[in-house]
Amino acid sequence: MNNPPNTSLVRYDNAVLVSKNTDKKTPRAKALKVTSPLVTDGAVVPSPPSKPKQNGDLGGPSAPQTDEILNSILPPREWMDGGQLWVQQVSSTPATRLDVVSLQDELDRRLQQRQAKETGICPVRRELYSQCFDELIRQVTINCAERGLLLLRVRDEIRMTIAAYQTLYESSVAFGMRKALDSEKGKADMERQIKDLTAEKAELERQVNEQKARCEQIEKRAQEQRMLEEKKHLDEINFLKKTNQQLKAQLEGVIAPKK
Repeated sequence: MNNPPNTSLVRYDNAVLVSKNTDKKTPRAKALKVTSPLVTDGAVVPSPPSKPKQNGDLGGPSAPQTDEILNSILPPREWMDGGQLWVQQVSSTPATRLDVVSLQDELDRRLQQRQAKETGICPVRRELYSQCFDELIRQVTINCAERGLLLLRVRDEIRMTIAAYQTLYESSVAFGMRKALDSEKGKADMERQIKDLTAEKAELERQVNEQKARCEQIEKRAQEQRMLEEKKHLDEINFLKKTNQQLKAQLEGVIAPKK
């Protein structure tokens, strides 16, 4: 007998070697085709076992019906090993109080062994609790098939809700990443624009300084030229005054009568 590739908190029967001939199947595998499944909230579940027609028979569903419902809720596990196909079906043995306590201890042990996070999003914790819930569904289904089918609907609804939240989370993460990339791209463009504007500002400041220096030189030359012109004009005025005085003195000497 071979072991399954991975262990689960759900209790399974011993693995059975399945022949390659599809006609050779286990009796419990053949029983899966007896009743047509029902569709409930998007999840395929088998029809609940019919009530006994005899008034004196008030017991639960028979063993084949229980096996059929269990295999529909928790399909058998199949894996290949050495070119041989192994099948392991879920156990139909009722659980005792000790089994429930053992399940709780095993859940705590695996949570600690696989280092599952106590808070936040943790795929390991989610996987282990999902297996634990499946085992509880198995235990309840054996005692009451209708209650087990109702728990199956609850499980599928929870999984659908979690899948919707996961899709929303992934889309929000993708949206955040796009916004981050856009902001990084915009940041790079702004930095390049700031760099260009800074270089342009420096060039304009250099041109302004050159123009200021040129203006100062022009004003200095203009002031020197004006001072020279003023000095030249003042010298001409003084020369003309002096000449005028000399001519006036000569004229007075000629016009004045001789004594």
